[in-house]
Amino acid sequence: MDRRGPLTPGAQPAGATGEGAARVAALAARVRDAAPRLGRTRLVCVDGPAGSGKTTLGRALATALGAPLVHMDDLYAGWTLTGAWARLAAGVLRPLAGGADGAYHRYDWAAGRFAPVPVGVPSGAALVVEGCGSCPRAADPWAVLRVWVEAPAALRLARGLARDGVALAPQWRRWQGLEAAVFAAEGTRERADVRVDGTGGRP
Repeated sequence: MDRRGPLTPGAQPAGATGEGAARVAALAARVRDAAPRLGRTRLVCVDGPAGSGKTTLGRALATALGAPLVHMDDLYAGWTLTGAWARLAAGVLRPLAGGADGAYHRYDWAAGRFAPVPVGVPSGAALVVEGCGSCPRAADPWAVLRVWVEAPAALRLARGLARDGVALAPQWRRWQGLEAAVFAAEGTRERADVRVDGTGGRP
């Protein structure tokens, strides 16, 4: 379930054009004005349920900031959130907090394993991390901006199945339950600094 491709033809969630572009510019300015809390890096976490538009917004923010973008999809060991944050913290966030470059091993969804060659994440002015589980409470000491992206459940599921195929419907529905439990336990939506409507153009 590599969700980094377009949500669906014609959909423009979270920050693609028009009003969304203005939102991205305002959020980027807010990040630049913040004091770094992860070494010299300003960490931005874009969280929310699958199919809500996090990748679109995360990509737009990273482009506006000239910052690296890390996808949580690359850190899941398949259809589970377990261990993803620990991999991010150990490989990327803690090294950046100490002023060093970070790295992680990207999960290959087709092969069902992590790639042996690490992906480097340079220490810099900003870093954007997007994906389900990118903003647990453990991120709070480091993050300068916590963004929650949301959209109706039926729309999110439709987007996911349009991209991944209807054969993966059981996995998607199971994932929706998993992520909901994590969000409830972490208070992710309630803790967000900004909430974004990712409905955009409906498929």
